[in-house]
Amino acid sequence: MSGGSAELQDHAASGGSAELQDHEREGQGGERGGPARLTVLAGPTAVGKGTVAADVRTRYPEVWLSVSATTRPPRPGEIEGVHYYFVDDAEFDRMVASGELLEWAVVHGRHRYGTPRRPVEDALAAGRPALLEIDLQGARQVRATMPGARFVFLAPPSWDELVRRLVGRGTEDEAERERRLQTAREELAAVSEFDHTVVNADVRQATDDLVQLMGLCPRDGAHRPEQSADDSN
Repeated sequence: MSGGSAELQDHAASGGSAELQDHEREGQGGERGGPARLTVLAGPTAVGKGTVAADVRTRYPEVWLSVSATTRPPRPGEIEGVHYYFVDDAEFDRMVASGELLEWAVVHGRHRYGTPRRPVEDALAAGRPALLEIDLQGARQVRATMPGARFVFLAPPSWDELVRRLVGRGTEDEAERERRLQTAREELAAVSEFDHTVVNADVRQATDDLVQLMGLCPRDGAHRPEQSADDSN
Protein backbone atom coordinates (compact mmCIF):
# COMPACT_ATOMS: atom_id res chain seq x y z
CA MET A 1 0.00 0.00 0.00
CA SER A 2 1.41 3.40 -0.96
CA GLY A 3 0.57 7.01 -0.30
CA GLY A 4 2.96 8.06 2.49
CA SER A 5 3.95 11.67 2.98
CA ALA A 6 7.10 13.42 1.82
CA GLU A 7 7.46 14.98 5.26
CA LEU A 8 7.68 11.55 6.86
CA GLN A 9 10.38 10.39 4.47
CA ASP A 10 12.46 13.50 5.25
CA HIS A 11 12.30 12.83 9.00
CA ALA A 12 12.96 9.10 8.77
CA ALA A 13 15.95 9.52 6.46
CA SER A 14 18.02 11.29 9.10
CA GLY A 15 18.54 8.48 11.55
CA GLY A 16 15.35 7.05 13.03
CA SER A 17 14.40 7.26 16.67
CA ALA A 18 17.78 8.49 17.85
CA GLU A 19 17.23 11.70 15.95
CA LEU A 20 15.09 14.51 17.39
CA GLN A 21 13.79 16.85 14.72
CA ASP A 22 13.13 20.22 16.37
CA HIS A 23 10.62 22.75 15.10
CA GLU A 24 11.24 25.42 17.74
CA ARG A 25 8.88 28.37 17.77
CA GLU A 26 9.40 31.73 19.40
CA GLY A 27 6.83 32.98 21.83
CA GLN A 28 5.52 29.58 22.93
CA GLY A 29 5.80 30.53 26.61
CA GLY A 30 7.66 28.65 29.32
CA GLU A 31 11.22 27.34 29.21
CA ARG A 32 12.17 24.02 27.76
CA GLY A 33 12.01 21.52 30.59
CA GLY A 34 9.92 23.82 32.81
CA PRO A 35 8.43 21.83 35.70
CA ALA A 36 4.82 22.89 35.14
CA ARG A 37 4.65 22.94 31.35
CA LEU A 38 2.21 20.61 29.65
CA THR A 39 3.61 18.30 26.97
CA VAL A 40 1.21 17.24 24.22
CA LEU A 41 2.04 14.04 22.30
CA ALA A 42 0.20 13.45 19.03
CA GLY A 43 0.74 11.53 15.82
CA PRO A 44 -0.96 9.35 13.24
CA THR A 45 -3.08 6.34 14.07
CA ALA A 46 -1.10 3.15 14.88
CA VAL A 47 2.19 5.04 15.34
CA GLY A 48 2.36 3.75 18.92
CA LYS A 49 1.33 6.78 21.00
CA GLY A 50 -0.37 4.52 23.53
CA THR A 51 2.65 2.22 23.73
CA VAL A 52 5.05 5.11 24.32
CA ALA A 53 2.70 6.61 26.92
CA ALA A 54 2.50 3.23 28.69
CA ASP A 55 6.30 3.03 28.75
CA VAL A 56 6.45 6.52 30.25
CA ARG A 57 3.97 5.38 32.93
CA THR A 58 6.12 2.31 33.74
CA ARG A 59 9.60 3.83 33.66
CA TYR A 60 8.92 7.45 34.63
CA PRO A 61 6.22 7.37 37.33
CA GLU A 62 6.93 10.99 38.24
CA VAL A 63 5.27 12.02 34.96
CA TRP A 64 1.53 12.64 35.28
CA LEU A 65 -0.40 11.15 32.34
CA SER A 66 -3.82 12.44 31.41
CA VAL A 67 -6.63 9.88 31.02
CA SER A 68 -9.07 10.67 28.23
CA ALA A 69 -12.81 10.10 28.13
CA THR A 70 -14.21 8.25 25.11
CA THR A 71 -17.51 7.00 23.77
CA ARG A 72 -15.96 3.95 22.11
CA PRO A 73 -16.21 0.55 23.81
CA PRO A 74 -13.16 -0.83 25.65
CA ARG A 75 -10.67 -3.00 23.78
CA PRO A 76 -9.42 -6.21 25.37
CA GLY A 77 -7.15 -5.43 28.32
CA GLU A 78 -8.16 -1.78 28.68
CA ILE A 79 -8.99 -0.71 32.24
CA GLU A 80 -11.51 1.97 33.23
CA GLY A 81 -9.75 4.99 34.70
CA VAL A 82 -6.29 3.77 33.66
CA HIS A 83 -6.45 3.72 29.88
CA TYR A 84 -9.69 5.69 29.42
CA TYR A 85 -12.88 6.78 31.08
CA PHE A 86 -15.52 4.96 29.04
CA VAL A 87 -18.73 7.01 28.89
CA ASP A 88 -21.92 6.95 26.86
CA ASP A 89 -23.01 9.72 24.48
CA ALA A 90 -25.30 11.38 27.03
CA GLU A 91 -22.50 11.71 29.61
CA PHE A 92 -20.07 13.00 26.97
CA ASP A 93 -22.65 15.60 25.90
CA ARG A 94 -22.96 16.69 29.54
CA MET A 95 -19.18 17.05 29.90
CA VAL A 96 -19.00 19.19 26.75
CA ALA A 97 -21.92 21.39 27.79
CA SER A 98 -20.50 22.02 31.26
CA GLY A 99 -17.03 22.94 29.97
CA GLU A 100 -15.36 19.99 31.68
CA LEU A 101 -13.22 19.07 28.65
CA LEU A 102 -9.98 20.80 27.70
CA GLU A 103 -10.44 19.47 24.17
CA TRP A 104 -12.58 16.93 22.37
CA ALA A 105 -12.95 15.56 18.88
CA VAL A 106 -14.71 12.98 16.74
CA VAL A 107 -11.97 10.57 15.67
CA HIS A 108 -12.14 8.61 12.39
CA GLY A 109 -15.67 9.88 11.93
CA ARG A 110 -17.06 7.62 14.63
CA HIS A 111 -16.30 7.88 18.36
CA ARG A 112 -15.62 10.95 20.48
CA TYR A 113 -12.55 11.46 22.67
CA GLY A 114 -11.92 14.25 25.13
CA THR A 115 -9.54 15.38 27.88
CA PRO A 116 -11.01 16.23 31.30
CA ARG A 117 -9.81 19.74 32.11
CA ARG A 118 -9.58 19.73 35.91
CA PRO A 119 -7.00 16.94 36.37
CA VAL A 120 -4.65 18.63 33.88
CA GLU A 121 -4.92 21.96 35.66
CA ASP A 122 -4.39 20.32 39.05
CA ALA A 123 -1.24 18.48 37.90
CA LEU A 124 0.28 21.63 36.42
CA ALA A 125 -0.58 23.65 39.54
CA ALA A 126 1.23 21.01 41.61
CA GLY A 127 4.35 21.44 39.45
CA ARG A 128 4.30 17.89 38.05
CA PRO A 129 5.63 17.13 34.54
CA ALA A 130 2.41 16.39 32.67
CA LEU A 131 1.85 14.45 29.43
CA LEU A 132 -1.27 14.58 27.30
CA GLU A 133 -1.50 11.91 24.57
CA ILE A 134 -4.15 12.88 22.01
CA ASP A 135 -4.96 13.04 18.31
CA LEU A 136 -4.21 15.90 15.92
CA GLN A 137 -7.61 17.58 16.27
CA GLY A 138 -7.23 17.66 20.04
CA ALA A 139 -3.66 18.97 19.83
CA ARG A 140 -4.85 21.89 17.73
CA GLN A 141 -7.53 22.75 20.28
CA VAL A 142 -5.00 22.62 23.13
CA ARG A 143 -2.65 24.92 21.21
CA ALA A 144 -5.48 27.44 20.97
CA THR A 145 -6.23 27.32 24.71
CA MET A 146 -2.73 26.56 26.12
CA PRO A 147 -0.20 28.00 23.65
CA GLY A 148 2.59 27.63 26.20
CA ALA A 149 2.43 23.85 26.01
CA ARG A 150 5.16 21.78 24.34
CA PHE A 151 3.88 19.94 21.24
CA VAL A 152 5.62 16.70 20.18
CA PHE A 153 4.79 14.75 17.01
CA LEU A 154 5.38 10.99 17.18
CA ALA A 155 6.23 9.73 13.69
CA PRO A 156 6.74 6.21 12.29
CA PRO A 157 10.10 5.37 10.70
CA SER A 158 8.33 4.90 7.35
CA TRP A 159 4.87 4.76 5.77
CA ASP A 160 5.20 1.01 5.14
CA GLU A 161 5.94 0.43 8.82
CA LEU A 162 2.89 2.44 9.83
CA VAL A 163 0.71 0.29 7.55
CA ARG A 164 2.28 -2.88 8.97
CA ARG A 165 1.53 -1.81 12.53
CA LEU A 166 -2.07 -0.93 11.71
CA VAL A 167 -2.73 -4.20 9.88
CA GLY A 168 -0.91 -6.19 12.57
CA ARG A 169 -3.12 -4.76 15.30
CA GLY A 170 -6.07 -6.73 13.93
CA THR A 171 -8.73 -4.68 15.73
CA GLU A 172 -10.31 -3.12 12.62
CA ASP A 173 -11.99 -4.48 9.50
CA GLU A 174 -10.79 -3.53 6.01
CA ALA A 175 -13.09 -0.52 5.68
CA GLU A 176 -11.98 0.82 9.07
CA ARG A 177 -8.31 0.29 8.20
CA GLU A 178 -8.73 2.29 5.00
CA ARG A 179 -10.47 5.06 6.94
CA ARG A 180 -7.63 5.18 9.45
CA LEU A 181 -4.94 5.15 6.77
CA GLN A 182 -6.56 8.11 5.05
CA THR A 183 -6.65 9.92 8.38
CA ALA A 184 -2.97 9.02 8.92
CA ARG A 185 -1.99 10.59 5.59
CA GLU A 186 -3.66 13.83 6.65
CA GLU A 187 -2.09 13.69 10.12
CA LEU A 188 1.42 13.14 8.74
CA ALA A 189 1.09 16.28 6.65
CA ALA A 190 0.66 18.31 9.87
CA VAL A 191 4.10 17.51 11.28
CA SER A 192 5.34 21.09 10.76
CA GLU A 193 2.72 22.34 13.24
CA PHE A 194 4.65 20.74 16.11
CA ASP A 195 7.62 21.97 18.13
CA HIS A 196 9.48 18.64 18.01
CA THR A 197 9.31 15.30 16.21
CA VAL A 198 10.29 11.97 17.77
CA VAL A 199 10.58 8.98 15.42
CA ASN A 200 9.19 5.80 16.96
CA ALA A 201 11.44 3.11 15.49
CA ASP A 202 12.12 1.73 18.98
CA VAL A 203 9.70 2.32 21.85
CA ARG A 204 12.32 2.65 24.56
CA GLN A 205 14.37 5.15 22.58
CA ALA A 206 11.27 7.13 21.62
CA THR A 207 10.22 7.27 25.28
CA ASP A 208 13.66 8.47 26.35
CA ASP A 209 13.69 11.11 23.62
CA LEU A 210 10.27 12.31 24.75
CA VAL A 211 11.07 12.61 28.45
CA GLN A 212 14.35 14.34 27.60
CA LEU A 213 12.34 16.99 25.78
CA MET A 214 10.27 17.28 28.98
CA GLY A 215 13.44 18.10 30.92
CA LEU A 216 13.93 14.67 32.55
CA CYS A 217 17.05 12.52 32.43
CA PRO A 218 16.63 9.22 30.55
CA ARG A 219 17.29 6.23 32.78
CA ASP A 220 18.01 2.55 32.41
CA GLY A 221 15.49 -0.09 33.41
CA ALA A 222 14.87 -3.80 33.03
CA HIS A 223 11.59 -3.32 31.18
CA ARG A 224 11.96 -3.14 27.40
CA PRO A 225 8.57 -2.83 25.71
CA GLU A 226 7.84 -4.44 22.37
CA GLN A 227 6.67 -2.24 19.53
CA SER A 228 2.90 -2.35 19.45
CA ALA A 229 0.20 -0.72 17.38
CA ASP A 230 -2.26 -0.88 20.27
CA ASP A 231 -2.69 2.83 20.00
CA SER A 232 -5.00 5.20 21.75
CA ASN A 233 -7.41 6.00 18.98
